Amino acid sequence: MALMSYAQAACSALAGAMRADAGVVALGEDVGNGGVFGQYRGLREEFGASRVIDTPISEATIMGAAVGMALTGLRPVVEMRVVDFALCAIDEIVNQAAKNRYMFGGQGRVPLVARLPIGIWSGSAAQHSQSLEAWFAHIPGLVVVTPATPADNYALLAAAIECGDPVIYMEHKELWGLEGEVPPEPTAVLGKARIARGGTDLTLLSWSGMLHTALAAAEQAALQGVSVEVIDLRTIWPWDRETVLESASRTGCLLVAHEAVQAAGFGAEIAATVAEALGIPVKRVGAARIPVGYARTLENVARISTQQLLQELKEFLNNRGRKRSMR
Repeated sequence: MALMSYAQAACSALAGAMRADAGVVALGEDVGNGGVFGQYRGLREEFGASRVIDTPISEATIMGAAVGMALTGLRPVVEMRVVDFALCAIDEIVNQAAKNRYMFGGQGRVPLVARLPIGIWSGSAAQHSQSLEAWFAHIPGLVVVTPATPADNYALLAAAIECGDPVIYMEHKELWGLEGEVPPEPTAVLGKARIARGGTDLTLLSWSGMLHTALAAAEQAALQGVSVEVIDLRTIWPWDRETVLESASRTGCLLVAHEAVQAAGFGAEIAATVAEALGIPVKRVGAARIPVGYARTLENVARISTQQLLQELKEFLNNRGRKRSMR
């Protein structure tokens, strides 16, 4: 095991893929300088400017070039800085990358990875703090990945680069400095969730930065005698129905928590699937349908805190008459 930051883990995974396959290239704004968060640090020095390509400030141009590269046999890793900026390239993602394989009968493949970081970015306001994973999960042809730990940012990025279809790779904007142990070999599989904490009284499912809030809430719930099983979904699409349904059937209820706006968030898809399959109580917790404010007081209104999640968990259990209740 090596101790790495979230950013270092991703950089290491990309470096390994580039050493193994000369067709893997990286392109985007400032990638030659190591990236805004250090997620490309040292790659230009090792692989040169022809494979670590600085681009103009034009997201549509960057993504359009990447789609063309992928169609001609390369495996581009596309840096969009944050998901908010990627909206300028939405046509290339949704109408070109996602649909090419289908529209041309499999003759064309678009094996690109688009890095679109999500989540609230402290002090960065409404145009830099969105969580739009549900948008991309809605589009046929796209794979959507949301790593929450350094180990997963290493393993899932490696798996995403090997995938033969376009992957929307959604790191979290405030996890870059998070440190953790990273195994020497990537073992993650796209579409497979991880049980981050075992439990028996309730299943709490989350992904990305909200996973850490969920784990903190589960720890506090344990002090009150309530055993919460926490699942890290890891991949939004395809999502691991088997693991989620197995856990929810054991605990008898499911709470889905995400940082994205609750209205039409991906938690609704999971909750509906579990309710239809198992007929058990389900609940969603997500952000209010408001833009993220610049002032800290307004920003906090859009955040889901550990205490807020704990309160939602408490009300859910108590209102449902579960075998365990919370004070």
